[in-house]
Amino acid sequence: MTWDVFGSPDIKTPHIDLLAEQGTKFTNFHTAQPVCTASRVSLLTGCYPNRLGMHGAIGPDSEHGINPDELTMAELFKSKDYTTAVFGKWHLGYQEEFNPLNHGFDEYFGIPYSNDMWPYHPWQGSIFNFPPLVTMDGLESKDTLHDQSMLTTQITERAVSFIEKQKENPFFLYVAHPQPHVPLYVSDKFKGKSERGLYGDVIMEIDWSVGEIVKSLEKEGLTDNTLIIYSSDNGPWLSYGTHSGSAHPLKEGKGTNWEGGTRVPCIMKYPGVISQGRISDTYFMTIDILPSMAAMIDAELPNHKIDGHNLLSMITGQTDENPYDTYAFYYHQNHLESVYSDGWKLILPHQYRSLNGRPTTADGLPIRYEQNKLENPELYHLDYDMKELQNVIDQYPEVKKRLMDIADAYRNDMGDALTKSDGVGLRSAGKIVN
Repeated sequence: MTWDVFGSPDIKTPHIDLLAEQGTKFTNFHTAQPVCTASRVSLLTGCYPNRLGMHGAIGPDSEHGINPDELTMAELFKSKDYTTAVFGKWHLGYQEEFNPLNHGFDEYFGIPYSNDMWPYHPWQGSIFNFPPLVTMDGLESKDTLHDQSMLTTQITERAVSFIEKQKENPFFLYVAHPQPHVPLYVSDKFKGKSERGLYGDVIMEIDWSVGEIVKSLEKEGLTDNTLIIYSSDNGPWLSYGTHSGSAHPLKEGKGTNWEGGTRVPCIMKYPGVISQGRISDTYFMTIDILPSMAAMIDAELPNHKIDGHNLLSMITGQTDENPYDTYAFYYHQNHLESVYSDGWKLILPHQYRSLNGRPTTADGLPIRYEQNKLENPELYHLDYDMKELQNVIDQYPEVKKRLMDIADAYRNDMGDALTKSDGVGLRSAGKIVN
């Protein structure tokens, strides 16, 4: 998705723009997988989601969730006596053993999984059979949702209230708005305000939410001692047409490991610590946030292996280099689909979804994807071809070999179902104990 500071010509986001002006805009930040559950678990644990057995977007009937043996970012901050809260979309398991309160969070309000997993899905009955969608307050189910127009406001109000209550204490606040994931809903105060229709209205309300949270930090005198990170979980869900946003000029969107699926907006602000007005094109990923935060607060990392690295010196602007500049992109059931290193991206043979230029709708109803099959590997240099249009694999055989060796190293570690490689370093997701 894109908006004003990231290139939108018709969605105004003054509060998000100000974050970028007062902090650093990262233009090459990636989610570890281009889909809800997987991307969130990578952010909160510093691990590739497939290492943890977390794939795709788990539904209300799933018996799996985040494993209690994993260290979450909330637990990391709790180890240094921070108070913690999550408001918004959780999506790491619905049942009580997976509830945020059992994984390091002191407060939780929001929805347990995606906001489209409810009885009003356009494919309910033909493909899905979703139960009612409820809001959760801690361990308790609260309201059954028939309308989501006040969710953004409610989440914002809880975030502001938390800041007011914890102003004398160090805190970690994770705000995960369900919007602009479809179905799109907006409150009356922003309905019809954007030049981009309902999607633009939704983004304007999220911008308002950012402004309210920043304003509460200013009111409590916390601005100079607070790190703000703003980002997204994946690229746009293109099959929803005008309700999906855009990753222009990047290729494809959510559910693919092309740049449009994994490269997401990222802004960080921390006065006196993170460089102001800086734009960084250094390549890094959600898995790097947890170890970087551990370095910032001098917290210990878990004894088990994680995949992210401490990039605090890059984040703060002391350097523009990422010394660990090698990443893997998995999808589906542990399918290794691409690897990245030093500006080069190798796309491995796999099947991916695409609209293939077919027209979408303007009413929020999805159209079906087609399946494209990539028979042979492709190679792109993203510094010169971020649109992934010029396959140069025949011109650079030595780069192809080097990235193929990197892919094999990931297969030996985490496996690859496409090549029947089992790997050796996988841990399992949590499972309901009956």
